Amino acid sequence: MIDIANVTRRFGPITALDTVSAKIREGEFFSLLGPSGCGKTTLLRLLAGFDQPTEGTIAIGGQAMADIPANRRPTNMVFQSYAIFPHMNVAENVAYGLKRLRLGGGEEKRRVEEALGQVQLGHLGKRRANELSGGQRQRVALARALVMRPKVLLLDEPLSALDKKLREQMQVELRHLQKAVGITFILVTHDQYEALAMSDRIAVMFDGRIAQIAAPKDIYQRPVSRQVADFLGGMNFIAADIVGEDGSEVCLETVGFGRVTTERPPGFVVKGRSATLGIRPERLRVLWDDDTSEHEIAGTVVDRHYFGEITHLIVEIPGLQQPLSVIETNDFGADDIPVGSPIRLAYDPEALVAMGD
Repeated sequence: MIDIANVTRRFGPITALDTVSAKIREGEFFSLLGPSGCGKTTLLRLLAGFDQPTEGTIAIGGQAMADIPANRRPTNMVFQSYAIFPHMNVAENVAYGLKRLRLGGGEEKRRVEEALGQVQLGHLGKRRANELSGGQRQRVALARALVMRPKVLLLDEPLSALDKKLREQMQVELRHLQKAVGITFILVTHDQYEALAMSDRIAVMFDGRIAQIAAPKDIYQRPVSRQVADFLGGMNFIAADIVGEDGSEVCLETVGFGRVTTERPPGFVVKGRSATLGIRPERLRVLWDDDTSEHEIAGTVVDRHYFGEITHLIVEIPGLQQPLSVIETNDFGADDIPVGSPIRLAYDPEALVAMGD
């Protein structure tokens, strides 16, 4: 559906996008994820036609977009602010973009009702926009975009103004909506959990470049670099020495975890013989009483944080420069482990990831 080829965007001496390339599939929920200033909104604006690349090309549906203005592109955008007209009711807001198509009253009304039905607001067509909740306004903005029947829907952090509970609810609803209408969604977000929960694939961006594109599970469990791993959730980083390489595998010597052989990830960069090993906090498991494991390490609990269903333990391991973060459910009493007590941890060697630079 979308082919982004070697796109660069400069603003004077500042390079906002640096040789970005990506292919986005038809009917895909694709997220651009990264910190503020990484270039994700700049890329979204280029797709929408609000700006033009300094270099490179963008094609949508096989058609080059270089000379296509924003109002003639097969895209529509939902903004962070929603931009709902307060003097209009819901149906009038949704119908606003249809006016230039001159469809006729009957067809216009039918399409507005269809769009409102898609976002479950069919009963609120006559309600004033200023009488809506935040979640309802967000749905009106979605309906106003969907009523134009775009091939691609661009979403610029559309949930950021909502409170946590409503935001999580709308994440589920937005994903269901995308599946129902079957068009390509491209979401810009800085929220890692939002991207993981909603996306078919994620592009992680830093400093105007795409660091990795992958499915949520792959990008979380097999990040190609320490920067990607650190941005997507917590990760324990363990210093290691490379003691052997064999095609798709790399053998590392570490303190605590001993000698480990792991998959050599794409983009793995070796500088000298040092490397970094990573493991997610939830992939470390507390061993209780007589529990044993073929792969275990021992240490001391130096801090503890209670989060309701889980407890976050900070465990100091002899020889490691940094303590390990461990996330354990409270089913078996992780919340009662006292600070200062000895602890044994089990791990799955397949959860260990070699980090590229």
